[in-house]
Amino acid sequence: MTKRERINLKVVGTVAVVSFVDEKIVDSTNIEELGNEMFSLVTDDHHKHILLNFENVEFMSSAALNKLITMDKKVKEVGGILRLCSLRAEILEIFKITRLDRVFDIRKTEAEALKAFGVDS
Repeated sequence: MTKRERINLKVVGTVAVVSFVDEKIVDSTNIEELGNEMFSLVTDDHHKHILLNFENVEFMSSAALNKLITMDKKVKEVGGILRLCSLRAEILEIFKITRLDRVFDIRKTEAEALKAFGVDS
């Protein structure tokens, strides 16, 4: 088990549900740590199905978006599924502007996203 400072993890059925510690994901050092912690879920802990819950996140930088794109690639490499949920309107708008809403499977709520995985919340 990897030490985690930037994310919280709970496992629901076969899905690793990740929530973020930081409300603002902007500091480059924190983003680097965040990326490493997320990537380790796939590479070290061997989770295939991952749900990123953005309920606590108020703002994130473009560097954080890059980590999400890399995370999506890592999950797909192991035949898994990455979903996002609970994005604030402002953050969702950034995903739409950058067309990342077409890359990521984004659901309104954690329960809805878990249901899409075939798991009851």
